[in-house]
Amino acid sequence: MRRLALVSGLALFSLVILKSASAEVIEKRVEYKEGETKLVGYLYSDSSFQGSKPGVLVFSDWMGVGEFAKSTAKDLVKLGYVAFVADIYGNGKQAKDPKEAGELAGIYKGDRPLMRKRAQAGLDALLGTKGEKFAIEATKVAAIGFCFGGTASLELGRSGAPLRGIVSFHGGLETPDKTLAKNIKAHILVLHGADDPYVADDEVLAFEKEMKDAATNWELVKYSKTVHAFTNPAAGNDNSKGAAYNEIAAKRSFQAMKDFFAEIL
Repeated sequence: MRRLALVSGLALFSLVILKSASAEVIEKRVEYKEGETKLVGYLYSDSSFQGSKPGVLVFSDWMGVGEFAKSTAKDLVKLGYVAFVADIYGNGKQAKDPKEAGELAGIYKGDRPLMRKRAQAGLDALLGTKGEKFAIEATKVAAIGFCFGGTASLELGRSGAPLRGIVSFHGGLETPDKTLAKNIKAHILVLHGADDPYVADDEVLAFEKEMKDAATNWELVKYSKTVHAFTNPAAGNDNSKGAAYNEIAAKRSFQAMKDFFAEIL
């Protein structure tokens, strides 16, 4: 299992129009920076967008910026949001296999301040977006993440980022400094596989205590007979491997996110 400071003040975009049955989803490749590190994210919007729109920051799993996170961002556009897939690893890097993914993710899991900086850079990128037909409503921004990305979204919340909501899908819940939870401004929704071997019950209980002690607004949903990576069809369907797609849990968790966003955004 287990971020926008703009390049020279300007984002570098490449434009792709992806046609869907109901609208044109516009994809923009965005180069931005955290310190001296170049990051590559992807901005998604609908060609029909007018005025201001809520924004959703998307953090991918430990494999890096990939098709699953991009596909989720496109689905968010269809729900009426602008979505930005953020880059944690730098230069849009994608791991070639789970071994490399573990090594890359381990760097940031072991250096939470760096993880939070990269996540904040992604938020800055989304908030700094300039569009011809739309703008991001700065007071209506949320973050979501999958697995490693769920951890990143929660760490961004712990940094005190001005988010309205955070959704973690089968994400890691532990953190080295639980006192940072007092900085959380967002409403939190954690969507968790009840049989996830990578996020042990003790970790879940510690997270619950962390949230209670900090008096945050939070909710945790557990899905029975569900392990890690349950939203991703690429995870296969063998629960014994510890990570597997679960169609029912995937649908229910996405609906839970939709209802959550309808309430807070």
